[in-house]
Amino acid sequence: MYCILDLMDLTPHNRYSRHTILEQIGETGQARIEASHVLIVGLGGLGSPAALYLAAAGVGHLSFADFDTVETSNLQRQVAHTTARVGQLKTESARQACLEINPACQIRTLDYALDRDDLDPLCAESSVVLDCTDNFDTRFAINAACVRHKVPLVSGAAIRFDGQISVFDTRQADAPCYRCLYSDADAPMDTCAQAGILGPVVGLIGCAQAIETLKLICAIGTSLAGRLVLFDGLSMEWNEIRLRRHPQCPVCGVGTVSTNSRTA
Repeated sequence: MYCILDLMDLTPHNRYSRHTILEQIGETGQARIEASHVLIVGLGGLGSPAALYLAAAGVGHLSFADFDTVETSNLQRQVAHTTARVGQLKTESARQACLEINPACQIRTLDYALDRDDLDPLCAESSVVLDCTDNFDTRFAINAACVRHKVPLVSGAAIRFDGQISVFDTRQADAPCYRCLYSDADAPMDTCAQAGILGPVVGLIGCAQAIETLKLICAIGTSLAGRLVLFDGLSMEWNEIRLRRHPQCPVCGVGTVSTNSRTA
């Protein structure tokens, strides 16, 4: 009898029942989640919790991009990885962790640094893109590809005791992109290896990225498009900054042209 009950628990109805009883999601929203394709660039402190929760939520297709391997120093915060998988590619480690939660997910791994030729087709086929990286060059490239293909970008960052998250969704009229907020003059940024990070802070931001992603896919709630939310872990305070599209932005400003249009 116990074996039968265990098998019943694996059915899609039981797996996603806490989603489908939510009025805002229901069977229709869950179907959208299962039909979606999410690209996560960076499977570290941000990408780990985001990937685990999106896999658990039933996202049908996940693409993981990261060229790094798991190190012991990662384990303090990068919760998709384990001591047994130290030395393994982060994409493969995260893929294994996600499939252990939900074997129904289809997960593609990309174990190299992405350039424009890689990002364009990847973003074009994605419902939502998550920027979970830690350097401006990569962030700028991801943002540019998302703007070109009108794909919503969920961007997170965390360092020391602080985190931030925003959504850049240029499907909306006059919505800003990541380059409206940051310019070349803002680089370089410190990394966690240089400045340190309290593990749960980066986990919290990664979880928030997963929430925003599911909201975008299901077209529910109010996304963080046009808003930057800042988190201070030492004071447990949240603050919000309103963002505006920069008319001279080199990516989405006047005179720039996008190549595609799609909905999440």
